[in-house]
Amino acid sequence: MRVGVLYGGWSSEREISLISGKNVADALKRRGYDVVLIDVQRDFPERVKEYHIDVAFVMLHGTPGEDGIIQGVLEFMQIPYTGSGVLASGLAMDKVLSKKVFISSGIPTPGYIYPATKKLPSNWDFPVVVKPRAEGSSVGVSIVDSPDELPNAIALASKYGEVFIEEYIDGMIATCGILGDEALPVLELVPVRRRFYDYKAKYTEGETEFIIPARLSHEVTQKTQKIALKAHQVLGCRHFSRVDMVIKDGKEPYVLEVNTVPGMTPLSDLPKEAEAAGISYDELVERILRNALRG
Repeated sequence: MRVGVLYGGWSSEREISLISGKNVADALKRRGYDVVLIDVQRDFPERVKEYHIDVAFVMLHGTPGEDGIIQGVLEFMQIPYTGSGVLASGLAMDKVLSKKVFISSGIPTPGYIYPATKKLPSNWDFPVVVKPRAEGSSVGVSIVDSPDELPNAIALASKYGEVFIEEYIDGMIATCGILGDEALPVLELVPVRRRFYDYKAKYTEGETEFIIPARLSHEVTQKTQKIALKAHQVLGCRHFSRVDMVIKDGKEPYVLEVNTVPGMTPLSDLPKEAEAAGISYDELVERILRNALRG
């Protein structure tokens, strides 16, 4: 069986994708698979047949691998692939649509304003979070403390597309990985010298303290895992994902987003969560692949 690991691409997360893809390819090789690394460019639909792959392991962060585009190409070519399908990928990538689904499904999520406005409604208070509608790795994200800061934050986020404003909830930053139909242990993230879990905190060694299991009661841990799994399911995700959350007062989990192609670098959250559940990196990769082969 030949596995094509799709990585690279042209999004703002390209460099992280290259690391994730290389790690996944190495793990599959250690497990005895015939692996080809494919740096996806815009001519991929015309070239995919050249690689003669039996299954695709999608490690593209951002567009075109996390928004449904590459999934659509693979389905058209009838090549099985890891991760969520076209619709679920598109929904999860779009943070505004995701929130609409979460709210309609009774999943707690911070309030939001879309499209972003340079003046907050009278019933909103600072601080707030300004985010691009469809970006990952906290690219273009700002915490805004005053009206004077809002226009610049919106301008920064708008470099990456449409913008929305999110209610700021002070609490524990946490993630919960999903593997198959099970929630993994909850990971607590404590940025060092930073106010929030931004791009540098995510991908620079020593910038974040990882605490697993998270410092939560057993009851709140179970509640967090249940909400994370529900968020994964209501978007229609499959195989694996990572649900990013904030836990207010150590008791109330709020879902921020679902990542359908979570990072697989040495500093990434999902491998740490799997390891805490007794699943090695190589086993995690192979289980994701087997899920894809089962459909």
